[in-house]
Amino acid sequence: MNQLRAALKVDNDVALDVAALEMAAIDNPNVDPTRYVSMLDQIASDLEARLPDPCDGPQFIQAANQYLFDELGFSGNESAYYDPRNSCLDQVLERRTGIPITLSVVYIEVARRLGRPVSGIGLPGHFVIRYDDSQYSTYIDPFHRGLLLTEKDCRELASEITGEQQVEASALAAVGNRYILVRMLNNLRSAYFRSKQYGKVATVMDLLVEAFPANAEYYKARGVARAHLRQLTGAKRDLETYLSNSPEAEDRKEITEQLEIIHRWLGRLN
Repeated sequence: MNQLRAALKVDNDVALDVAALEMAAIDNPNVDPTRYVSMLDQIASDLEARLPDPCDGPQFIQAANQYLFDELGFSGNESAYYDPRNSCLDQVLERRTGIPITLSVVYIEVARRLGRPVSGIGLPGHFVIRYDDSQYSTYIDPFHRGLLLTEKDCRELASEITGEQQVEASALAAVGNRYILVRMLNNLRSAYFRSKQYGKVATVMDLLVEAFPANAEYYKARGVARAHLRQLTGAKRDLETYLSNSPEAEDRKEITEQLEIIHRWLGRLN
């Protein structure tokens, strides 16, 4: 996971597709990133053959949406939204279904191969993309089959999902690869907690703790996962770090009680 680790440290030139495919190895250690990079290459090549010459922004989006969503059948997985496979780029390419951010990664990477300016937009509770070539600009929702959105639509969508009346202007700003990968990891964390795959939770949290060693919440999440795995020494260390870094934590009493239970267990083991 060298490329993924590098991308998590700084928003550098590490390819988003390669880093995301390395992340998919958390779910499937046998995943072959080169196979899915080639798949993205082929999708981009096939789309390019469908583009008129010359091709402006609206024509590109129309052709891309028709090919990706109508012909290839990419769509949002509303019936099993929290399935971990929806957060794994290899599985999204195989099954042609996923959650907003992974479908956006497919669109971003296909557009990048064709020299088209498409970037991620990390709305609260949702993820969309923006096409902007200085002549034409629009927001696109890959989860809803390439639905075109205005800035007002994006704000209303975020408000509807989160219940917040005000959506900060910063929510409509383009985000880099590092942001996208961190958000994907947090989605995986949630999916694995839901399915009680605590070993995979711990692997996700190892990456996040390594990238953000001052984030107290990440220590807590890893501590909880380790406790479920009966990795008691590691769980104790993580939960103590969480309390040390969050002296005013609202759940301090609950975490302290959990630590007392771990202490008793460790005492019995000794």
